[in-house]
Amino acid sequence: MPLDYHRPQEDRIELAVIKLPATDPDSRIGTLFVNFGGPGPSGVDRLRERARWPWLFSAELRERFDIVSWDPRGVARSAAARCFPNTTEQLAFLGSFPDMPGDQAGEADFYGRNQELADRCRALAGPVLDHASTANTARDLELLRRAVGDAQLTYHGISYGTLVGATYANMFPGRVRAMVFDGSMDFDGSVNGHGGQGDTVPVDTRQNVAAGIATTFDAFLRDCAAAGPKCAFSAGDPALKWPVLAERARLAPIRMAGEIFTYSSIINAAANLSRPDTYPQLATLLQMLFDAGTSWPGIVPIADRESYTGNRTEAFYTTQCVDSAVPTDLGIYSRTAITEDVRVPYFGRIGVFDMMACAFWQARDADRYTGPWNRRTAAPILVLNSRFDPATPLQGAVTGAAQLARAQVVTIEGMGHSSMYVVSTCAERVKRDYLFSTELPLAGTGCAVDAAPFS
Repeated sequence: MPLDYHRPQEDRIELAVIKLPATDPDSRIGTLFVNFGGPGPSGVDRLRERARWPWLFSAELRERFDIVSWDPRGVARSAAARCFPNTTEQLAFLGSFPDMPGDQAGEADFYGRNQELADRCRALAGPVLDHASTANTARDLELLRRAVGDAQLTYHGISYGTLVGATYANMFPGRVRAMVFDGSMDFDGSVNGHGGQGDTVPVDTRQNVAAGIATTFDAFLRDCAAAGPKCAFSAGDPALKWPVLAERARLAPIRMAGEIFTYSSIINAAANLSRPDTYPQLATLLQMLFDAGTSWPGIVPIADRESYTGNRTEAFYTTQCVDSAVPTDLGIYSRTAITEDVRVPYFGRIGVFDMMACAFWQARDADRYTGPWNRRTAAPILVLNSRFDPATPLQGAVTGAAQLARAQVVTIEGMGHSSMYVVSTCAERVKRDYLFSTELPLAGTGCAVDAAPFS
């Protein structure tokens, strides 16, 4: 691919691509391109891991489509943005990164480390830093479509992959055969902000992600209480135990199994709600912390935390920070953290600080796409979103769908982020039927999940 589409004959970059061939070549429709979200994770790795998850890609779907994914520019094997000279230094830096500040006392250190990350990326990541916008990923996707020989694009975008899809749909509206946006976004809100918010409101605050986390966590607590002994945090009233635990940690960190859990680390753990299959482990952790915090010393074993690998963090900022307008006045973040903490207790600060490096980012991609979002596509677009999604709240998906010229939202009545993690045979069937026929389901169609998290 061209590094710079304005100079296509100059520097080139390579993209890593992976294909799972259709199992029934005689009934093959074409290629289904999949972007698993992020930005940052490797699409090659994720297709290897997830191509045979039946609730995501059923046997019937795999019969009729080659499934193709790729590492977008800046990610993993595709001209990766690397902000450290070696893995050892990368892991040391990221492993010592301060928690999201739970109060003003931690903000200066947090700001300083984010600026250091941005400085390292500018110094070491190379020219891809200025050419990693979603618009350029959409141009890459158009060349991939041509490479497989399909006359039009069939696409499944998950989470951030919905922004890739919306950008492609508006840059190449006549090339759309079928598109599924799964765990979808408010596209204009993310990129520009509504009514001048881009310069005054952090990205996930204007996307109301904190409220999405809070409503999902409330649903988690309700399901936990209803599950009884199947949920480790159910004894007593989980909705009352949670503020006791959080406020105890706010007073002083909780020591458990040789580790120290700060208020911020506990809030971040509680906000990790994308995968319902991890809710039982979260409930166990919360109960252990509750016991440790209310009956010292409470030492109990816990599992080791997952180690960081690849360039996912750097790749996330490499695209996110050139795509979205963000405030650069640090005072805005400090003031917004106070008001968001009041508006959405416990989780409000996450939406303020989770893209902090973008305030210091020094790269710019002149090709970033800012709209319009309503160009009429050759086919309508199907939008799937769970009722309680902590990363892409349902209201944002509805708002984003309204920005598109032809789109319909189908709500999955469950908790978690996208049908990648929210297991719904119904949602997979709705998606599959649409991808086969390019016809949207009947108005008012909704889907249930296959099982509750604690069943």
